[in-house]
Amino acid sequence: MLSRKGLIPEDYLLTRLAEDVLQPKYKAKQGKARFVGKNGTCNVAHTNIREQGRFLQDVFTTLVDLKWLHTLIIFTMSFLCSWLLFGMIWWLVAFAHGDLGESGDDFVPCVTDIHSFSSAFLFSIEVQVTIGFGGRMITEECVSAIIILIVQNIVGLVINAIMLGCIFMKTAQAHRRAETLIFSKHAVISLRNGKLCFMIRIGDLRKSMIISATVRMQVVRRSTTEEGEVVPLDQIDIHMDNPVGTNGVFLVSPLIICHVIDKSSPLYELSPNDLQHQDLEVIVVLEGVVETTGITTQARTSYLSEEILWGQRFVPTVSEDDGMYAVDYSKFGNTVKVPTPCCSAKKLEEAGGVARPSLFSLNPEWLSERKH
Repeated sequence: MLSRKGLIPEDYLLTRLAEDVLQPKYKAKQGKARFVGKNGTCNVAHTNIREQGRFLQDVFTTLVDLKWLHTLIIFTMSFLCSWLLFGMIWWLVAFAHGDLGESGDDFVPCVTDIHSFSSAFLFSIEVQVTIGFGGRMITEECVSAIIILIVQNIVGLVINAIMLGCIFMKTAQAHRRAETLIFSKHAVISLRNGKLCFMIRIGDLRKSMIISATVRMQVVRRSTTEEGEVVPLDQIDIHMDNPVGTNGVFLVSPLIICHVIDKSSPLYELSPNDLQHQDLEVIVVLEGVVETTGITTQARTSYLSEEILWGQRFVPTVSEDDGMYAVDYSKFGNTVKVPTPCCSAKKLEEAGGVARPSLFSLNPEWLSERKH
């Protein structure tokens, strides 16, 4: 869909298809449910909510969260009901004053040219949407009619403000901007500066920037406390080394976000074999302010243990061409195999670093590369 809109280059989509062919296919473990989907949706169902009235205390947010079909139905019915209600009131005013039957020259009605409910309904629409056709108008005869005119104008303005504001917020929702914030399909673990690192790649397809962009990571897994309490979704923050050396990221071109697996990391004791059998999920959250609208947006994704590639790293995507930097999104998700220890970061540190060849995986391809 995004490619048809011209937001994602066709090469990028072809790369994702090729990536599915070249990379090993991983299937999620049976019975393992994702906490956050690859598209950022939270896989949580809220059930047995007894205090449903709390949603009505924040009507505006409830209307914004509704589906478009329900919002449009409420939008239409709010106007129709208000027109019908005040149409009935105008008809009752005309009926009580005797405007429906009187037609003498000396008779002054509350509202001119109201002879039935249909004409009262049309006058109600004219009042609320400020349409003046010149046939029906209010006179000074009835004070009650003047009061009703004021009340209907106020009610109409309130309905317009609420419904138009709701539709504006739905069209400008932050997750729309997040559609062009992309993550790599897989995460990788390899050596960087002599240390095992967990890495992902993020990118922004639009030229308009994300201001004050920040990236957060969490590991979600099942854990048990010392007292025997089972925490089914234990969320553990993990520290990251942002590529620009500050708390924020300058997301002009695709960036590799790196987490050094040290003693404070929940991945510290995991080896490649342990990782494949570990029931964990790494959640990545990219958050920032949209430059064009000033609205805070958030993009999310997650990586199961089967989607973490050990011993691989991302290929470069940025090159210099004719005095400017060019980003090749066809290589966004591509990875290459690199020599990487097949042990945990803890064991690697205890062994004294990467100097010992026995810690590396004896992959024939890597051995042939090292010989050459």
